Amino acid sequence: MLRTAVSQPDPRRWAMFAVLLVGAFLPPLDFFIVNVALPSIREALGGSASAEQLVISSYAALYAVTLITGGRLGDLYGRGRVFLFGLIGFAAASVLCGFAGSPWVLVAGRALQGVTAAVMAPQALASVQAIFPESEKPLALSLYGAVFGLASVIGQALGGILISLDPMGLGWRAIFLVNLPVAALVVLFGIPLLKDVKLRHTTQLDLGGMALSVACLGALIVPLTVGREAGWPWWSWVSLLAVPVLARLFWRYETHLSRSGGVPLIAPAALTAPRLGRALLVALLFYSIGVFFLLFSVYLQQALHTSALSAGLVFLPFGAGFLVGPLLTPLGRRILGGYVNPLGMALESIGLLALVWLIAATPVGAPLAPVGLGATLFMIGLGQGLALPTLMRMVTGSVAPAYSGMIAGIASSTLQVSTALSVAVIGGVFYTVLGSRTDPAAITHAFIVANLCIAVCLAAGAGLGVTLAWRPAGYTPGLET
Repeated sequence: MLRTAVSQPDPRRWAMFAVLLVGAFLPPLDFFIVNVALPSIREALGGSASAEQLVISSYAALYAVTLITGGRLGDLYGRGRVFLFGLIGFAAASVLCGFAGSPWVLVAGRALQGVTAAVMAPQALASVQAIFPESEKPLALSLYGAVFGLASVIGQALGGILISLDPMGLGWRAIFLVNLPVAALVVLFGIPLLKDVKLRHTTQLDLGGMALSVACLGALIVPLTVGREAGWPWWSWVSLLAVPVLARLFWRYETHLSRSGGVPLIAPAALTAPRLGRALLVALLFYSIGVFFLLFSVYLQQALHTSALSAGLVFLPFGAGFLVGPLLTPLGRRILGGYVNPLGMALESIGLLALVWLIAATPVGAPLAPVGLGATLFMIGLGQGLALPTLMRMVTGSVAPAYSGMIAGIASSTLQVSTALSVAVIGGVFYTVLGSRTDPAAITHAFIVANLCIAVCLAAGAGLGVTLAWRPAGYTPGLET
């Protein structure tokens, strides 16, 4: 049984955590796996460019705006129970996607996938704070981080393999239906482990806070996700201007509910924890690299004329580094303590600068040196893999275990907002510098400028991470929670 404290750790905690990790693995897997299938989907279903964009953005947007609610559901009704509910819903949404007969049915299925993924995804991260003793948390967080690296590598490769093999003549539909045997196995093994996982005192969900949080995050995420592709229409600017108003209404509502004895979606008292604000700001800067994968693909295919398959394989060193980084984190923490996170973000920044140097030293349109390219991408992936588990520890370790689901949802949502901001802002810089030109020299120049922007953001995050790692004289670990 999951507990709100870890004074008597459950002997089944690692088996329980392994089951919950599937909830952290499937959402990024399904994000990456669809990217390589879009041409096949467009050929089979037809549809407009906007419908194709919505296949990606509907999932990303609804996943981001419901993560906080998903984390809080785990706090209130039990992380195992909520995880299984989300997993079954995700499997049902995958069926809808797999048998979609039109682009809009597929978009509806992807939207449902995003919501159900947000219900199950925060439960693994929240469980680290809730079920593990302090000595085991670094390893648990490292495994959590490694899952993201594994998903990023497997997602692109698995999508291409399934479409190439065409199992049972399913074509692109296999990328969604492959979730069904995974979900069935997890439910089969998970029910005996998680069926009794619940809190002693179930409290009614804060529906008003949930509605306001979804409205506020939606007003931010939706225009950032689809605004540039749509040409920044008037409604996108109205939506962005409404964000501070909605945020203020949400905060006032939550504060009033807390003072009147209710249980708010986001407890104001938890957000006053020292250092939490800076940790969330580091998280906001951390995924400024989110746009890198999109722009690097553009550079490889349009400036270097690399095939789509070869462009996908180029990312393998990054995935390898992202997989190794979290596994080295426990050792890094023993040697460097809290400085592992700023070290990781600094490595990412240095790797991006090395990539800029490599591109600038290579004649325009010529292939990059394979060894140099592989080394820089490995360094970037290694840095991200080192930084992610320690970043999650910074955020989730700032509050009491009773709020771990809430703060896990906030942390995950912050990372999604970071990704959307990077695509909108740094992607906007790239296309502004590029202008109307499409020649290799212009694409190369715009990509270099975008990389420098990302490197600056990561360096700023590393600097903030140093201030979080430093402990003043007389500091007592755990006192801030």
